[in-house]
Amino acid sequence: MAVYDFMKHEKQSFESAVATFTQTTPEFASGRFALEIQYFEVKLDPSTVVLSAGCQVVCIFVNDSANAEVLTLLANQGVKLLTLRCAGFDNVDLKVAHALDIAVTRVPAYSPYAVAEHAAALALSLNRKIVPATARVRQGNFALAGLVGFDFFGKTVGVIGTGKIGQCFIKIMLGFGCKVLCYDAYPSKDVASWDGCEYVDLDTLFAKSRLISLHCPLLPETKHLINKESLAKMQKGVVLINTSRGGLIETQSLIAALKSSHVSAAGLDVYENEKSMFFEDHSGSIMEDDAFVRLLSFPNVIVTGHQAFLTEEALEKIANVTLENVRQVCVEERERGKLENRVAPM
Repeated sequence: MAVYDFMKHEKQSFESAVATFTQTTPEFASGRFALEIQYFEVKLDPSTVVLSAGCQVVCIFVNDSANAEVLTLLANQGVKLLTLRCAGFDNVDLKVAHALDIAVTRVPAYSPYAVAEHAAALALSLNRKIVPATARVRQGNFALAGLVGFDFFGKTVGVIGTGKIGQCFIKIMLGFGCKVLCYDAYPSKDVASWDGCEYVDLDTLFAKSRLISLHCPLLPETKHLINKESLAKMQKGVVLINTSRGGLIETQSLIAALKSSHVSAAGLDVYENEKSMFFEDHSGSIMEDDAFVRLLSFPNVIVTGHQAFLTEEALEKIANVTLENVRQVCVEERERGKLENRVAPM
Protein backbone atom coordinates (compact mmCIF):
# COMPACT_ATOMS: atom_id res chain seq x y z
CA MET A 1 0.00 0.00 0.00
CA ALA A 2 1.30 3.44 -0.92
CA VAL A 3 0.24 6.24 1.40
CA TYR A 4 0.53 9.70 -0.16
CA ASP A 5 0.59 13.11 1.50
CA PHE A 6 1.50 11.46 4.79
CA MET A 7 2.06 14.08 7.48
CA LYS A 8 3.80 14.23 10.83
CA HIS A 9 0.60 14.80 12.78
CA GLU A 10 -0.84 11.44 11.67
CA LYS A 11 2.30 9.32 11.99
CA GLN A 12 1.79 8.11 15.56
CA SER A 13 -1.91 7.26 15.25
CA PHE A 14 -1.61 5.61 11.83
CA GLU A 15 1.44 3.49 12.62
CA SER A 16 -0.10 2.43 15.93
CA ALA A 17 -3.30 1.41 14.13
CA VAL A 18 -1.30 -0.60 11.59
CA ALA A 19 0.54 -2.46 14.34
CA THR A 20 -2.71 -3.32 16.12
CA PHE A 21 -4.40 -4.25 12.85
CA THR A 22 -1.70 -6.69 11.75
CA GLN A 23 -1.53 -8.28 15.21
CA THR A 24 -5.28 -8.70 15.78
CA THR A 25 -6.67 -9.34 12.31
CA PRO A 26 -6.57 -13.15 11.89
CA GLU A 27 -5.59 -13.13 8.23
CA PHE A 28 -2.54 -10.97 8.95
CA ALA A 29 -1.66 -12.36 12.38
CA SER A 30 -1.53 -15.87 10.91
CA GLY A 31 0.82 -14.79 8.15
CA ARG A 32 -1.65 -15.66 5.42
CA PHE A 33 -1.58 -12.03 4.30
CA ALA A 34 1.10 -9.39 4.72
CA LEU A 35 0.68 -5.65 4.74
CA GLU A 36 3.60 -3.66 3.40
CA ILE A 37 3.21 0.12 3.53
CA GLN A 38 5.26 2.82 1.85
CA TYR A 39 4.76 6.33 3.19
CA PHE A 40 5.30 9.38 0.98
CA GLU A 41 5.16 13.02 2.00
CA VAL A 42 4.51 14.09 -1.60
CA LYS A 43 1.01 14.40 -2.99
CA LEU A 44 -0.37 12.04 -5.59
CA ASP A 45 -0.29 13.54 -9.08
CA PRO A 46 0.85 12.34 -12.54
CA SER A 47 4.51 12.86 -11.64
CA THR A 48 4.36 10.83 -8.41
CA VAL A 49 2.23 7.87 -9.52
CA VAL A 50 5.38 5.87 -10.24
CA LEU A 51 6.17 5.78 -6.51
CA SER A 52 3.27 3.36 -5.99
CA ALA A 53 4.49 0.85 -8.59
CA GLY A 54 3.84 -2.66 -7.32
CA CYS A 55 1.15 -1.58 -4.85
CA GLN A 56 -2.40 -2.92 -4.92
CA VAL A 57 -3.69 -0.09 -2.77
CA VAL A 58 -3.15 3.65 -2.90
CA CYS A 59 -4.20 5.80 0.06
CA ILE A 60 -4.68 9.55 -0.40
CA PHE A 61 -5.83 12.68 1.42
CA VAL A 62 -7.87 15.76 0.51
CA ASN A 63 -5.38 17.57 -1.71
CA ASP A 64 -4.08 14.63 -3.70
CA SER A 65 -5.18 14.41 -7.31
CA ALA A 66 -7.00 11.34 -8.62
CA ASN A 67 -8.13 12.67 -11.98
CA ALA A 68 -8.53 10.63 -15.15
CA GLU A 69 -4.83 10.76 -16.01
CA VAL A 70 -3.72 9.65 -12.56
CA LEU A 71 -6.32 6.90 -12.32
CA THR A 72 -5.35 5.51 -15.72
CA LEU A 73 -1.71 5.38 -14.65
CA LEU A 74 -2.67 3.68 -11.38
CA ALA A 75 -4.78 1.11 -13.21
CA ASN A 76 -1.88 0.34 -15.53
CA GLN A 77 0.23 -0.36 -12.41
CA GLY A 78 -2.35 -2.83 -11.10
CA VAL A 79 -3.94 -0.74 -8.36
CA LYS A 80 -7.28 -2.22 -7.29
CA LEU A 81 -8.24 0.11 -4.43
CA LEU A 82 -8.03 3.87 -3.95
CA THR A 83 -8.85 4.60 -0.33
CA LEU A 84 -9.21 8.11 1.06
CA ARG A 85 -8.22 9.14 4.58
CA CYS A 86 -11.06 11.67 4.60
CA ALA A 87 -14.77 12.01 3.99
CA GLY A 88 -14.69 14.25 0.92
CA PHE A 89 -14.06 12.78 -2.51
CA ASP A 90 -14.23 15.75 -4.87
CA ASN A 91 -10.61 15.12 -5.87
CA VAL A 92 -11.47 11.74 -7.42
CA ASP A 93 -12.97 11.17 -10.88
CA LEU A 94 -15.39 8.48 -9.76
CA LYS A 95 -16.69 7.65 -13.22
CA VAL A 96 -13.21 6.98 -14.53
CA ALA A 97 -12.32 4.93 -11.45
CA HIS A 98 -15.44 2.81 -11.96
CA ALA A 99 -14.63 2.31 -15.64
CA LEU A 100 -11.10 1.21 -14.73
CA ASP A 101 -12.40 -1.19 -12.06
CA ILE A 102 -10.66 0.67 -9.23
CA ALA A 103 -12.71 0.57 -6.06
CA VAL A 104 -12.90 3.88 -4.16
CA THR A 105 -13.51 4.00 -0.43
CA ARG A 106 -13.41 6.74 2.17
CA VAL A 107 -13.78 7.47 5.89
CA PRO A 108 -17.30 8.91 5.98
CA ALA A 109 -17.47 9.93 9.64
CA TYR A 110 -14.16 9.96 11.49
CA SER A 111 -15.34 12.51 14.04
CA PRO A 112 -18.29 14.70 13.20
CA TYR A 113 -17.93 16.18 16.67
CA ALA A 114 -14.43 17.44 15.91
CA VAL A 115 -15.49 19.40 12.83
CA ALA A 116 -18.72 20.68 14.35
CA GLU A 117 -16.94 21.83 17.50
CA HIS A 118 -14.31 23.64 15.42
CA ALA A 119 -17.06 25.40 13.46
CA ALA A 120 -18.65 26.48 16.74
CA ALA A 121 -15.26 27.64 18.03
CA LEU A 122 -14.76 29.81 14.94
CA ALA A 123 -18.23 31.29 15.32
CA LEU A 124 -17.75 32.07 19.01
CA SER A 125 -14.25 33.47 18.52
CA LEU A 126 -15.43 35.79 15.76
CA ASN A 127 -18.52 36.95 17.60
CA ARG A 128 -16.71 37.74 20.84
CA LYS A 129 -13.60 39.12 19.07
CA ILE A 130 -11.31 36.69 20.90
CA VAL A 131 -8.32 37.14 18.57
CA PRO A 132 -8.12 40.97 18.68
CA ALA A 133 -9.07 40.98 22.37
CA THR A 134 -6.17 38.66 23.21
CA ALA A 135 -3.75 40.73 21.12
CA ARG A 136 -4.83 43.91 22.93
CA VAL A 137 -4.33 42.45 26.38
CA ARG A 138 -0.85 41.24 25.47
CA GLN A 139 -0.04 44.85 24.62
CA GLY A 140 -1.49 46.16 27.86
CA ASN A 141 -4.61 47.54 26.16
CA PHE A 142 -7.72 46.73 28.17
CA ALA A 143 -10.13 49.04 26.34
CA LEU A 144 -13.37 47.36 25.27
CA ALA A 145 -14.28 49.54 22.29
CA GLY A 146 -14.78 47.47 19.16
CA LEU A 147 -15.20 44.18 21.01
CA VAL A 148 -18.99 44.09 21.26
CA GLY A 149 -20.58 40.80 20.22
CA PHE A 150 -24.11 39.42 20.39
CA ASP A 151 -25.90 36.69 22.32
CA PHE A 152 -26.26 33.44 20.42
CA PHE A 153 -29.35 32.75 22.50
CA GLY A 154 -32.49 33.41 20.50
CA LYS A 155 -30.67 33.97 17.20
CA THR A 156 -31.46 32.16 13.97
CA VAL A 157 -28.67 29.95 12.62
CA GLY A 158 -28.64 28.53 9.11
CA VAL A 159 -27.05 25.12 8.52
CA ILE A 160 -26.45 23.99 4.95
CA GLY A 161 -25.90 20.25 4.93
CA THR A 162 -27.44 18.08 7.65
CA GLY A 163 -25.30 14.97 7.51
CA LYS A 164 -23.41 13.73 10.56
CA ILE A 165 -21.30 16.90 10.97
CA GLY A 166 -24.20 19.23 10.27
CA GLN A 167 -26.32 17.41 12.84
CA CYS A 168 -23.62 17.75 15.50
CA PHE A 169 -23.37 21.46 14.77
CA ILE A 170 -27.16 21.83 14.96
CA LYS A 171 -27.19 20.23 18.41
CA ILE A 172 -24.50 22.64 19.59
CA MET A 173 -26.51 25.61 18.34
CA LEU A 174 -29.70 24.27 19.90
CA GLY A 175 -27.75 24.03 23.16
CA PHE A 176 -27.09 27.77 22.91
CA GLY A 177 -30.81 28.36 22.55
CA CYS A 178 -30.73 29.18 18.84
CA LYS A 179 -33.43 28.53 16.28
CA VAL A 180 -31.96 26.50 13.43
CA LEU A 181 -32.98 26.68 9.79
CA CYS A 182 -31.73 23.75 7.72
CA TYR A 183 -31.20 23.02 4.07
CA ASP A 184 -30.18 19.72 2.51
CA ALA A 185 -30.89 18.11 -0.84
CA TYR A 186 -31.87 15.02 1.17
CA PRO A 187 -33.56 16.21 4.38
CA SER A 188 -33.26 14.07 7.50
CA LYS A 189 -36.53 12.96 9.08
CA ASP A 190 -34.80 12.88 12.46
CA VAL A 191 -33.56 16.46 12.18
CA ALA A 192 -36.97 17.62 10.97
CA SER A 193 -38.48 16.24 14.18
CA TRP A 194 -36.12 18.13 16.51
CA ASP A 195 -37.57 21.03 18.46
CA GLY A 196 -36.11 24.31 17.25
CA CYS A 197 -35.26 22.98 13.76
CA GLU A 198 -36.97 23.59 10.46
CA TYR A 199 -36.09 22.71 6.88
CA VAL A 200 -36.47 25.65 4.50
CA ASP A 201 -35.35 26.60 1.01
CA LEU A 202 -31.99 28.28 0.54
CA ASP A 203 -33.40 31.74 -0.07
CA THR A 204 -35.29 31.64 3.23
CA LEU A 205 -32.23 30.38 5.06
CA PHE A 206 -30.08 33.14 3.56
CA ALA A 207 -32.58 35.86 4.43
CA LYS A 208 -33.31 34.89 8.02
CA SER A 209 -30.01 33.58 9.41
CA ARG A 210 -27.64 35.69 11.52
CA LEU A 211 -25.06 32.93 11.33
CA ILE A 212 -24.63 30.47 8.45
CA SER A 213 -22.45 27.37 8.65
CA LEU A 214 -21.60 25.16 5.67
CA HIS A 215 -21.52 21.39 6.11
CA CYS A 216 -22.19 20.08 2.62
CA PRO A 217 -19.90 18.26 0.15
CA LEU A 218 -18.29 19.94 -2.82
CA LEU A 219 -20.12 18.75 -5.91
CA PRO A 220 -20.66 20.40 -9.30
CA GLU A 221 -24.01 21.68 -8.05
CA THR A 222 -22.57 23.10 -4.82
CA LYS A 223 -19.42 24.71 -6.23
CA HIS A 224 -19.50 28.43 -5.38
CA LEU A 225 -22.80 27.98 -3.58
CA ILE A 226 -21.82 31.14 -1.74
CA ASN A 227 -21.39 33.76 -4.46
CA LYS A 228 -22.32 37.36 -5.24
CA GLU A 229 -25.99 36.50 -5.75
CA SER A 230 -26.42 34.31 -2.67
CA LEU A 231 -24.49 36.73 -0.46
CA ALA A 232 -26.83 39.55 -1.56
CA LYS A 233 -29.76 37.50 -0.25
CA MET A 234 -28.25 37.31 3.24
CA GLN A 235 -29.04 39.81 5.95
CA LYS A 236 -26.49 42.54 6.57
CA GLY A 237 -24.09 41.54 9.30
CA VAL A 238 -24.28 37.79 8.70
CA VAL A 239 -21.47 35.61 10.09
CA LEU A 240 -20.28 32.93 7.66
CA ILE A 241 -18.52 29.70 8.70
CA ASN A 242 -16.99 27.12 6.36
CA THR A 243 -15.36 23.94 7.68
CA SER A 244 -16.41 21.82 4.72
CA ARG A 245 -14.73 22.50 1.36
CA GLY A 246 -13.18 25.75 0.13
CA GLY A 247 -14.82 25.57 -3.28
CA LEU A 248 -18.23 26.16 -1.73
CA ILE A 249 -17.34 29.86 -1.49
CA GLU A 250 -16.39 32.14 -4.37
CA THR A 251 -13.55 34.00 -2.71
CA GLN A 252 -13.72 37.33 -4.53
CA SER A 253 -17.43 37.64 -3.75
CA LEU A 254 -16.74 37.00 -0.08
CA ILE A 255 -13.98 39.62 -0.08
CA ALA A 256 -16.37 42.17 -1.60
CA ALA A 257 -19.03 41.35 1.00
CA LEU A 258 -16.50 41.73 3.81
CA LYS A 259 -15.30 45.07 2.44
CA SER A 260 -18.87 46.39 2.36
CA SER A 261 -19.58 44.96 5.85
CA HIS A 262 -22.48 42.96 4.42
CA VAL A 263 -20.71 39.95 5.94
CA SER A 264 -19.65 40.97 9.44
CA ALA A 265 -17.24 38.07 9.96
CA ALA A 266 -16.03 34.88 8.32
CA GLY A 267 -14.48 31.78 9.85
CA LEU A 268 -12.74 29.57 7.30
CA ASP A 269 -11.00 26.27 7.87
CA VAL A 270 -10.84 25.66 4.12
CA TYR A 271 -10.01 27.74 1.06
CA GLU A 272 -10.77 27.06 -2.59
CA ASN A 273 -7.11 27.35 -3.64
CA GLU A 274 -5.64 25.71 -0.56
CA LYS A 275 -4.01 22.81 -2.38
CA SER A 276 -0.66 24.54 -2.90
CA MET A 277 -0.52 25.94 0.65
CA PHE A 278 -2.25 23.97 3.35
CA PHE A 279 -0.55 21.23 5.40
CA GLU A 280 2.91 22.67 4.70
CA ASP A 281 5.13 25.30 6.34
CA HIS A 282 5.39 28.39 4.13
CA SER A 283 6.42 30.77 6.90
CA GLY A 284 9.69 31.57 5.16
CA SER A 285 8.11 32.26 1.78
CA ILE A 286 6.26 35.14 0.17
CA MET A 287 2.53 34.44 -0.06
CA GLU A 288 1.70 34.60 -3.77
CA ASP A 289 -2.07 34.11 -3.56
CA ASP A 290 -3.39 37.69 -3.51
CA ALA A 291 -6.95 36.70 -2.63
CA PHE A 292 -5.78 34.67 0.35
CA VAL A 293 -3.56 37.51 1.54
CA ARG A 294 -6.54 39.86 1.28
CA LEU A 295 -8.65 37.53 3.41
CA LEU A 296 -5.95 37.43 6.06
CA SER A 297 -5.87 41.22 6.15
CA PHE A 298 -9.40 41.45 7.57
CA PRO A 299 -9.52 41.69 11.37
CA ASN A 300 -12.94 40.01 11.29
CA VAL A 301 -11.74 36.90 9.46
CA ILE A 302 -10.23 33.82 11.06
CA VAL A 303 -8.54 31.27 8.83
CA THR A 304 -7.27 27.93 10.11
CA GLY A 305 -5.39 25.46 7.94
CA HIS A 306 -7.92 22.67 7.38
CA GLN A 307 -7.56 21.46 10.95
CA ALA A 308 -11.20 21.12 11.96
CA PHE A 309 -10.91 17.32 11.89
CA LEU A 310 -7.70 17.27 13.92
CA THR A 311 -8.43 15.51 17.20
CA GLU A 312 -6.94 12.36 18.73
CA GLU A 313 -10.23 10.54 18.27
CA ALA A 314 -10.53 11.52 14.63
CA LEU A 315 -6.99 10.47 13.71
CA GLU A 316 -7.53 7.09 15.36
CA LYS A 317 -10.82 6.59 13.52
CA ILE A 318 -9.31 7.61 10.17
CA ALA A 319 -6.54 5.03 10.52
CA ASN A 320 -8.81 2.21 11.70
CA VAL A 321 -11.48 2.72 9.05
CA THR A 322 -8.87 3.06 6.30
CA LEU A 323 -7.35 -0.29 7.27
CA GLU A 324 -10.76 -1.92 7.44
CA ASN A 325 -11.48 -0.64 3.93
CA VAL A 326 -8.25 -2.30 2.79
CA ARG A 327 -9.21 -5.56 4.50
CA GLN A 328 -12.60 -5.70 2.83
CA VAL A 329 -11.08 -5.38 -0.64
CA CYS A 330 -7.79 -7.24 -0.36
CA VAL A 331 -8.69 -9.98 2.13
CA GLU A 332 -12.43 -10.54 1.81
CA GLU A 333 -12.42 -9.58 -1.88
CA ARG A 334 -15.87 -8.13 -1.41
CA GLU A 335 -17.84 -7.12 -4.45
CA ARG A 336 -17.68 -3.37 -5.09
CA GLY A 337 -21.33 -2.84 -4.22
CA LYS A 338 -20.90 -4.50 -0.83
CA LEU A 339 -18.01 -2.40 0.41
CA GLU A 340 -19.08 -0.63 3.58
CA ASN A 341 -17.52 2.73 2.75
CA ARG A 342 -17.53 2.62 -1.03
CA VAL A 343 -17.92 5.83 -3.00
CA ALA A 344 -19.83 5.21 -6.22
CA PRO A 345 -20.27 7.51 -9.21
CA MET A 346 -23.52 9.48 -9.20
